[in-house]
Amino acid sequence: MILPSSEIALRLGCVLAASAVLGLERETHGRAAGLRTTLLVGVGAAISMILSESFYHETSAQGQGWRPDPARLAAGVLTGMGFLGAGTIIRQENIIRGVTTAAVLWFVTMLGLAFGSGQFLLGFAGFAVALLALFLLPILETQLKTDWYAHATITLRVDGPGEKEVQEDLLRLGIVVKDVEIDYDLQANEKRFRFALKFKRDRLFELAETAVRELRQRPGVLRIHWS
Repeated sequence: MILPSSEIALRLGCVLAASAVLGLERETHGRAAGLRTTLLVGVGAAISMILSESFYHETSAQGQGWRPDPARLAAGVLTGMGFLGAGTIIRQENIIRGVTTAAVLWFVTMLGLAFGSGQFLLGFAGFAVALLALFLLPILETQLKTDWYAHATITLRVDGPGEKEVQEDLLRLGIVVKDVEIDYDLQANEKRFRFALKFKRDRLFELAETAVRELRQRPGVLRIHWS
């Protein structure tokens, strides 16, 4: 049985609309995998499912003993999607970007498979969840007092404040020290404290500025690098 052109157009139209909305959301955030990439991924996944269904019905109509597995092509699409999604993830020092974009591409692939197989209710339900996650949850996240992690490198004179004194200063501001490394440069008469820090995200910039300002007032503190 060959799918009618109207049915194929309906399936592709649904995934095209859903992919466009999610792609525009990524595009407005300046992500490399934006509207065009998302559209191609979603429509491509839908086409793969339409082809799988067509192959299955054709072999069934011919009465052959062997029939192709409709899910095999979809599994290959998802495998390839893993490589494409990994390419959107970028790590710069302790900052990781692109994870949400990779998840959107993978999710759009699933929407394409759902719409391409004619599962309209499942596809629209998934699309609604994606809208909730991308448009409403970020508003909620800004209200949550989630933890944030940073690194601070403090360079002092050897006779400057000790590691415990600096930790006490940070703790007084609400910054928890998770780990510390200490290096000595006796020729330069310097020592360096490398702190792994944790604090509340809602006070991110306030705490960073306050900590740097107060630590610089301590005698013996030469340089502070916060990242």
